[in-house]
Amino acid sequence: MTIRETLEQNEHTYLCEYACHSTDAVRRHTEEPCPFRTDFQRDRDRILHSGAFRRLKRKTQVFLSPIGDHYRTRLTHTLEVAQIARTMARALRLNEDLAEAIALGHDLGHSPFGHAGEAALNSICPFGYKHYIQSVRVVHYIEKDGKGLNLSMQVKNGIACHTNRIATTEEGNLVRLADRIAYINHDIDDAIRGGILRKEDLPKECVEILGDTKSKRITTMIGSVIRHGPQNVGMEPTIQSAHDQLHTFLRENVYTNSAAKMDEPKAKDLIIRLYDYYIHNLDKLPVEYKHIAERMNNHRAVCDYIAGMSDDYAIWMYEKIFIPRSWDVR
Repeated sequence: MTIRETLEQNEHTYLCEYACHSTDAVRRHTEEPCPFRTDFQRDRDRILHSGAFRRLKRKTQVFLSPIGDHYRTRLTHTLEVAQIARTMARALRLNEDLAEAIALGHDLGHSPFGHAGEAALNSICPFGYKHYIQSVRVVHYIEKDGKGLNLSMQVKNGIACHTNRIATTEEGNLVRLADRIAYINHDIDDAIRGGILRKEDLPKECVEILGDTKSKRITTMIGSVIRHGPQNVGMEPTIQSAHDQLHTFLRENVYTNSAAKMDEPKAKDLIIRLYDYYIHNLDKLPVEYKHIAERMNNHRAVCDYIAGMSDDYAIWMYEKIFIPRSWDVR
């Protein structure tokens, strides 16, 4: 047997009855199997080596272009989600490779400036814009010069469903929980670091149930998911209620009503002006996005291009297009 076949056989021995096996993977285009890696391991590696994954390091999580090395970006958030998903998948005997691949790909379609950029694109693009749908577009249509990564349907479904839909695999549903566990806790951490919150501001009843540190809260939530079991993955009711209350607190005090959001109108205006510029100057698009305009639609191409920008690159392009430069005659 090849190494891959041995790994596939091990899955059938070890994984629980609710897990998705690598031999169940379905691709749009059939490929010769890898001798060393299962299909879901192959999906994971393709995501890791993609340009969209590298750009996550310069995309906003909550704070717009924060000054400081310890604030989260989309990349560090993604790595934290992957770690939490792997921990839970291993404990529940679900497919760890599938969970990791979904987690690593779940935010590839996030726009620059986080949810502010998403709202701006959604308001101006005729097709609307949702980052979880864009993440699927990235791996399906955009990467590799429009060829896509040919990921398995199970990974793409998990990516599409990571925000608010039920996935076709328990691994996909597990990543949706891992995403929530990661961002609720690291956003508290960043908000305290940024002076937006104090530790004492957190709802006392949530702290009593979940814990008074980031590590304790994550451990409590992960433990709850594991105890809940691998079928219809979720949290125990008491933990779920405390989690939801904490999320509501963050939405009211950090996500929509804090100093961290003061520059969001500027970010939205920047995105809208870039969009309008490229719609009227399609010749300025990179070649691969001109091809998207020819194959699909002008708005689709412009939306794809801007959504793929990092925060820094979007600001640089805005300055290049709209900000006058000094004339140096030396």
